[in-house]
Amino acid sequence: MTTASDPSYPAHWEADVVLRDGGTARIRPITTEDAGRLVSFYEQVSDESKYYRFFAPYPRLSDRDVHRFTHHDYVDRVGLAATIGGEFIGTVRFDRIGPDGRPASAPADEAEVAFLVQDAHQGRGVASALLEHIGAVARERGIRRFAAEVLPANTKMIKVFTDVGYQQKRSFEEGSVHLTLDLEPTAESLAVQRAREQRAEARSVQRLLAPGSVAVVGVSRSGSGVGSATLRNLRDGGFHGHLYAVNEARAPGMEGDLLDGVRAYRTVADINAPVDLAVIAVPAERVPDAVAACGEHGVQGLVVLSAGYGESGPAGLARQRELVRQVRSYGMRLIGPNAFGVINTAPAVELNASLAPAPATARGRIGLFTQSGAIGIALLSGLLRRGEGLSSFVSAGNRADVSGNDILQYWYDDEATDVALLYLETLGNPRKFTRLARRTAAVKPVVVARGGRHTPAGHLVPGTRLPDTTVSDLLRQAGVIRVDTVTELVDVGLLLAGQPLPAGPRVAILGNSESLGVLTYDACLTEGLRPLPPQDLTTAATPADFRAALSAALASDDCDTVVVNAIPWVSERTLADDLAEALRQAAAEVPGKPVAVVHVELSELVEALSAVRAAPPAPPGPAAPDQTAATAPAPAQAPAPGGAPREAARRIPAYPAAERAVKAVAEAVRYAEWRRANSEAGQVPEYEDIDESGAAARLAALLDGVPEGTALTLDEADARDLLGRYGIPVRPVLPAPSPDAAVRAARVLGYPVALKTTAPHLRHRADLGGVRLDLTTEAELRRSYEELTEALGKPGELLPVVQAMAPRGVDTVVRAVVDPAAGTVLSFGLAGVASELLGDTAHGLVPATDRDVAALIRSIRTAPLLFGWRGSDPVDTPALEELLLRLSRLVDDHPEVTAVALEPVVVATEGLSVLSATVRVAHPPARTDLGPRTLPSY
Repeated sequence: MTTASDPSYPAHWEADVVLRDGGTARIRPITTEDAGRLVSFYEQVSDESKYYRFFAPYPRLSDRDVHRFTHHDYVDRVGLAATIGGEFIGTVRFDRIGPDGRPASAPADEAEVAFLVQDAHQGRGVASALLEHIGAVARERGIRRFAAEVLPANTKMIKVFTDVGYQQKRSFEEGSVHLTLDLEPTAESLAVQRAREQRAEARSVQRLLAPGSVAVVGVSRSGSGVGSATLRNLRDGGFHGHLYAVNEARAPGMEGDLLDGVRAYRTVADINAPVDLAVIAVPAERVPDAVAACGEHGVQGLVVLSAGYGESGPAGLARQRELVRQVRSYGMRLIGPNAFGVINTAPAVELNASLAPAPATARGRIGLFTQSGAIGIALLSGLLRRGEGLSSFVSAGNRADVSGNDILQYWYDDEATDVALLYLETLGNPRKFTRLARRTAAVKPVVVARGGRHTPAGHLVPGTRLPDTTVSDLLRQAGVIRVDTVTELVDVGLLLAGQPLPAGPRVAILGNSESLGVLTYDACLTEGLRPLPPQDLTTAATPADFRAALSAALASDDCDTVVVNAIPWVSERTLADDLAEALRQAAAEVPGKPVAVVHVELSELVEALSAVRAAPPAPPGPAAPDQTAATAPAPAQAPAPGGAPREAARRIPAYPAAERAVKAVAEAVRYAEWRRANSEAGQVPEYEDIDESGAAARLAALLDGVPEGTALTLDEADARDLLGRYGIPVRPVLPAPSPDAAVRAARVLGYPVALKTTAPHLRHRADLGGVRLDLTTEAELRRSYEELTEALGKPGELLPVVQAMAPRGVDTVVRAVVDPAAGTVLSFGLAGVASELLGDTAHGLVPATDRDVAALIRSIRTAPLLFGWRGSDPVDTPALEELLLRLSRLVDDHPEVTAVALEPVVVATEGLSVLSATVRVAHPPARTDLGPRTLPSY
């Protein structure tokens, strides 16, 4: 028997997926133990669906059918099932066929594929998800094409095949539609897959944030505890849907009585109505029973506030893994455990399923995601204190299921969110996060503060081994605004939520304090902005003077942003309201440029500036006194064009220090520059001289016989051959084990030459004297050889080589390394001790576009050395960009290439020379980011 415990069982094909409606399902290989599930599944399928599958009436499966559909070799015959609660809701299988259409007796690259989905689950995207996964399995088994026969009336299945994005052929033969799909991923199929992923994951979050009914499990009769607090916050926050309390200690027969003004029940099962969201606040050991009750009742999603999971040690982490498996088995999604809760301020919902009291939340344009409840409290308080509210808030705690990636998918569609703020302790899937963040940042700002950058994260959620500086570079490449503290997170969020993006780096400074103006000017220079000379209005300035000066500054073509400084008046007390109104009127007269205020001991000005003079939102409809009147949640909307803040809701942000205001402005300037630069997508160039198929064949030969999981470092000849197939020539070196051998090598290569050691402890260490350059004669070469061996050791220890001299230029280092979580990271920097000590290396994800590599080269601090610093000749940066693009293509086309180091690469005024290359290869992983949609496994 083949079972999940059998060595031949392909466990890596198992995956949890989000379906079109936001629910989840598990996809796994079918085993011989699934006979009963298969029969039960088939009995629930309608006669029409059975007819479409078998082209004839087929009321039941024969014993032979059951055996055939549950016994697979997982090579030529494969069956996958989509399951919920352990029961089948859909199946797919393929059988490898030969050229004549019959079962193949020898390896072939075509297979026949067929689907069947329960009628109750059709329309949820089950077949599309199964097609993605069976396609990935087929490619892994060497199958390149699927063939399918579909009845013309089976329009749903035809649509599944035609919408997948694969190249296909279609014909009508003998009363059926014959489809042939080329399984090689294309740009269109990848776009289709990611669009489905976005819609499904956004919908899954929308179901959590806009439920029609909520049950709080774990409400005490005394009114104390986490569950009772959450229930009060839901009730007092004005939730528009049905609200239920669950108290397991209630006596039988008392179901439906009021508890704290809300209908109470002993279990979720006793509630005689649908429950969309359950908030669980019982001890960890009782959570499994609560989850099971919710799953059996058809609850769509959970918020688990209970602690005692991954944050408590190995036993808690095991409990957390089991919790995720249990939740997903019922098709639900989970926020938490150890969560602080969720908030949705939409007028049609007004959900506060969190531990934040109702007065601590207000409606606004900022979406907030945190992993830490404590940080969430601080951020909520900071935003409210400074006059800004939220569109939605998610505190995910241990982030066992729903993560920042899911929330970004939701915010991308959410018209109520103008700015996305995230506090993250880890990036579980940096490759996906940067992909989603880049798309979101193209329409609305994404601001991230990271904790646990240098210490283990407190919530023990999956992370990446990438250094923090590398992660920062990847985020910047994706357009993410990276800040260092939660204070900066609020500062930047306030400016972006209330003000338009600056058109450039020019900053006008005005106010009634000359000293504060100077401090602001210095802060602008520190942040790389271009400040104008500060305008001192003197301490005698009135609100009218401020208004006139601000109006003039905003109307000037010489500035892009205005920073206003204000200190208390000495001669007479002027109301903060007057100054706030004056500044607001000036900003409204000349819209389009951001304004920020720096105040000193004028806390009342913060409140005055946060008051928006705009039409108030329409009041929400009344909720029933017993919290049982349901209101349908508003559907998700497409993002507003350009993602710009709405003028009617503009607030002028105020800061207690010039440095904080300027930092926020600088981040807005950099983000606006990124938006402009990325308004048109970069291109991944095609190079006619690339030999992709030849490189693939060479890699296959090199890895033949190499065990799985073992990396192979190519020798110099093989590395040069592989790189050469992608147009990356490496200057040859010849071994020089003796002075005579060195002379013979120099005659072959031609003078002038370089003599170098290649011993590992001396490699790339010119500072130790292991390199001698510009040797033009045999005598110089012999003398240098003697000096080298006398100073550093015997030839057998030094492993000297001879190489032809390259044109002088700037020495650089180019690398590509595969990170298990982030994918392949492309790195660039200048060679030398100074750059290494400064950590002056830039990083970006592969595949890189022409825009990406141009930005990568220019982002390092030592970049001026490439562009003619202090009168030197500029080097050939186009050639350097081409090298980076070719290397990006190599590692992206061939996942077998796990690491490449080109060091040094000498970039001259014309052309460049790669003097040394190290290449490591290994068998690629079974699944990559280009594989089918799947939720992270736990």
